[in-house]
Amino acid sequence: MKLENLTFKGGVNVPHSKELTEKKSLEHAKEPSIVYIPLHQHTGAPCEPLVKVGDRVKVGQKIGQSQAFVSAPIHSSVAGVVKEITKITTPTGIQSTCVVIESDGTNEMDESIKAKGNLEDLSSKEILEIIKEAGITGMGGAGFPAHVKLSPPPEKKIDTIIINGAECEPFLTSDHRVMLEMPEKVVFGLKAIMKALNVDRGFIGVETNKMDAVDSLSSVIKKEDNIKVVTLKAKYPQGDEKRVINAITGRQVPSGGLPMDVGCVVSNVSSSKAIAEAILEGKPVYERVVTVTGNGVNEPKNLIVKIGTLFQEVIDQAGGFKGTPGKVIMGGPMMGLSQFTTEVPVIKGSGGILVLTEEEVLAEKVSPCIKCGKCLDACPVFLQPLFISAYALKKDFEGAEKYGALDFVECGSCSYVCPAKRPLVESIRFAKREILAKRKKS
Repeated sequence: MKLENLTFKGGVNVPHSKELTEKKSLEHAKEPSIVYIPLHQHTGAPCEPLVKVGDRVKVGQKIGQSQAFVSAPIHSSVAGVVKEITKITTPTGIQSTCVVIESDGTNEMDESIKAKGNLEDLSSKEILEIIKEAGITGMGGAGFPAHVKLSPPPEKKIDTIIINGAECEPFLTSDHRVMLEMPEKVVFGLKAIMKALNVDRGFIGVETNKMDAVDSLSSVIKKEDNIKVVTLKAKYPQGDEKRVINAITGRQVPSGGLPMDVGCVVSNVSSSKAIAEAILEGKPVYERVVTVTGNGVNEPKNLIVKIGTLFQEVIDQAGGFKGTPGKVIMGGPMMGLSQFTTEVPVIKGSGGILVLTEEEVLAEKVSPCIKCGKCLDACPVFLQPLFISAYALKKDFEGAEKYGALDFVECGSCSYVCPAKRPLVESIRFAKREILAKRKKS
């Protein structure tokens, strides 16, 4: 196929570091004996428990729900007995109610898990209800409930659906393997989204360093006139949804705007797969693909892991730590979240567990800003990170907001190119939270 090599202005070229796992086929992780399932794994309202201590639950049974529209139900990943309902800190750093379930090893499936019918026979409303009940969220890490994203206001006319297969974050290969091994499900999920929104134009965007995935998907859409696989330049942060929209359609999402403001909806590859499984099998989100990787693990792998499995158990299945770990990150090195312990559970947004060595971490030494301007050139949103950060570090949040802190996408490009290793992302992320908290109070 012809390479479009589509891209956006700005960004950085980072080492892909995907060779550790890009050729590793998906494997099912060992069944956990105990799972710790948080009831807040998504953007929006946390769920309330639907079970109590002593209850027996089945795989796929709904165990948490909220009446709020912006929320997503939670399901059990094992069959067993509820041992405890307690509070834990999730890998995202938030406190959440957690249902602790001891597996009985039977893997008995809940009666609700069955095919939901032919896509051709389902209405838009029925598709959205299936997606909602399956607890599907943005599984690229954002965690935004899928049924909310697919319910734009009537005045927002959507004409383009994009499945984001860029996976530009270094080290991670979970989406790559899904595209290679489950292309039919990715395409089916796209078609379901298109029907739900009554849209007849769909794209799947894949970076040029994953041409095997391009070929895999292209073979599935040969007879689809309204779906196209497009190749994107392998550049960071090509996977940011606004950058994907700009690269594929040429449209620019306005400051403070959303993809729907330019007629687009973007869904992650793994979210699209989950939508297919919800319709074809009646399967809710109780497991996901996790890339366990980095120079700090012995046997990097792509594992299908039950939600609620502790990070340490997953790392052990990748051969354990290689030496003394310097840092454990949920996600990749650019936008991932450092963990204070490995006794935290895999959640819906856990696309990767990255282990860096002590040597890699100690190499990061911070020095004063030299005003080189490299962060300005790298910023895909055309901001001035050095000034926003300076205001944030002084706790001058009005100044940070004036310079566009709320438009900061936290991609990490500025921190990556900064020769002084300034805490640009951390400080600006802090300012964003303070600004939004102040707005909420007022």
